[in-house]
Amino acid sequence: MTKTADRFLYLARHGEANEDESALTDRGRRQAVLLGERLRKAPLTAIHHGPLARAAQTARLIGDQLDGVPLRVSSPAGDYIPYVPRHEELPPRSADAMLGFLAQFPAEEREQGPGLAAEALARFTGPVDGDRPVHELVVTHNFLLAWLVREALEAPRARWMGINHANAALTVIRYTADRAPAVLFLNDTGHLPADLRWTGFPAELHI
Repeated sequence: MTKTADRFLYLARHGEANEDESALTDRGRRQAVLLGERLRKAPLTAIHHGPLARAAQTARLIGDQLDGVPLRVSSPAGDYIPYVPRHEELPPRSADAMLGFLAQFPAEEREQGPGLAAEALARFTGPVDGDRPVHELVVTHNFLLAWLVREALEAPRARWMGINHANAALTVIRYTADRAPAVLFLNDTGHLPADLRWTGFPAELHI
């Protein structure tokens, strides 16, 4: 009989990026370093990250704080729309605005997103074969983070649009063979000082 062990999936949104999203800001670099320092005690075996510069740079800065944890670029860890809801899946008063928001993104991103989201679920979630738990970090973007949390909670597919993460916040999901996934941490910014928390959210939501 094949043994299965727990998977601990650590998720982080990239640090704050500059206006054209080509690189991290000074604040974003500080956020990444502080997240790496927090993760020093975690038994991570790999850091996966999306191919865009802001995720890759965040992953490198986190990795610099750790001891020999390899970095692995991954298209399924990238920035894309995981699912475009149907109008009837959304609240009637906001459905047009929400679908209008998604329509701003390139058609290719909307079309390829569901396939990449399925790859992400297959690669990063669920218990693992063997008798040793696996701890891996995925440095990604808000949309995929929301999709993975939604999936863990078995919420309707359209609900990914209501889940948001701050830059360099930490979410941890535990996958065990005999029970539902457990969200252990969600959007945790405890490693960041007050002036670095809640970036990635509108200013009126900073607390």
